[in-house]
Amino acid sequence: MRTADALLALHQAVDEVRQAGDEPAGRVRITLSCFAYQLILRLVFANFCRRYPQLQLIIFVHDGTIGLISSGFDLGIRFGNALEDGVVARLLYPAMREGLYATRACLDAHGTPQTPADLLHHRLVAYRFVTANHLYPLTLHEDGQGISITMPTPLICNDIEVMADVVRDSLAIARIFEPIRDLQGDHDAFIPVLEPYWRRYPPVHLYYRQHAQKACCVQVLIDYLLGKPL
Repeated sequence: MRTADALLALHQAVDEVRQAGDEPAGRVRITLSCFAYQLILRLVFANFCRRYPQLQLIIFVHDGTIGLISSGFDLGIRFGNALEDGVVARLLYPAMREGLYATRACLDAHGTPQTPADLLHHRLVAYRFVTANHLYPLTLHEDGQGISITMPTPLICNDIEVMADVVRDSLAIARIFEPIRDLQGDHDAFIPVLEPYWRRYPPVHLYYRQHAQKACCVQVLIDYLLGKPL
């Protein structure tokens, strides 16, 4: 038996003992990206923890690619539905667009772009991938084709909250997923730029091991996230 499988079996055995009563108990390990935490888990995990006080919820926020089974997690939330062996994917959130946003002050200072070429007169806060350690290229869509745009990038980060702050301070244009922008308390200050050219991303899925539902503590979180009546 592989080490990851042995550890899973051990955790499930411990959880079965702790679940001898009616209240679900045990440990649930979930990995997800920063945007998935902001968009999905952040809105529900406090109520979940209050409802199931005997559960220990371990949240690992990481934008890099992680193997669910090899890394010992019970659940994961990511874009797409590409699966590793022994993993199930369930739809959590529909496809979304990655928007370009700036403040009115930024646009007044550098002009409002009308075409992708106009972005060369602006600056972009760049995103650096954690695991690959390279900058995330800016890709827009025009006539059904992807086009890459190279802009001056005086600021580089790996966090969506930092990117939002850059927009607020009128320092640069930032790429922010449309529903994340809508969650901002001052979202009206985030002015869409070149909206017809925005890129669309695939739906967000909940991933879990094929037999994870055998553990009651994992099942209750799966049901909670999928919105099933409990």
